[in-house]
Amino acid sequence: MDLIFDLLSNRRRRYVLYCLFERADGVAAVDELVDAVVRLETEAGDVDREFDEHRKTVRTELRHSHLPKLADTSLLEHDRRSDTVRYWNQPSLEEWLEHAKHKEL
Repeated sequence: MDLIFDLLSNRRRRYVLYCLFERADGVAAVDELVDAVVRLETEAGDVDREFDEHRKTVRTELRHSHLPKLADTSLLEHDRRSDTVRYWNQPSLEEWLEHAKHKEL
């Protein structure tokens, strides 16, 4: 439980997981994840800077912080050569993820 709540404690990680969970195959390009995070943050009113700068910041954080942290838990694989991410179903996480999405979005 501690790991699940730690992973879900960060908004950008939640947004990545929401996006991957919605896909039938659990696969997305990093750029698709960046776009999804930027879109969700924009809808939530959490953006206070220029779009390109915001997108670059999100991409950097995902590649260097959030995706590696999720990959370390074996929730996903990040193939750096193809720049794609594959989510591996985790029922215990998904229960809390669905609840968080329902409350947040």
